[in-house]
Amino acid sequence: MSCPFCDVPPDRILLGNAHAIALRDAFPISPGHTLIVPRRHVGSFFEATADERAALLALLDEAKRGLDAEFAPASYNIGINDGPAAGQTVPHLHIHLIPRYDGDCADPRGGVRWIVPGKADYWSARDRDRG
Repeated sequence: MSCPFCDVPPDRILLGNAHAIALRDAFPISPGHTLIVPRRHVGSFFEATADERAALLALLDEAKRGLDAEFAPASYNIGINDGPAAGQTVPHLHIHLIPRYDGDCADPRGGVRWIVPGKADYWSARDRDRG
């Protein structure tokens, strides 16, 4: 099975450095959804070297600046699905940089906590208790 992040066509690469590349997600959640990917095939963030991690974070910053200029989002979600139980479907480490826009969902509170919907809304019970 081939890895879609090991053989990225050059025209899909937005940014790059010695250890990582940035490209738009093929199945974007929002306009500008970007992936930051190590050049070396590595499955987990915890298997990346210190140099690779530094390169990934440098590109994350650079990609964010580009998205700010091009799309002007209100906020961002940044995420890594690390392993199949966490939802990783491509076994090559990648960081999601997801621009968020005012009004893109009814109530964005909880952000990434919604991966387990029953545990996401921790504030409603506290609000009722204060009532």
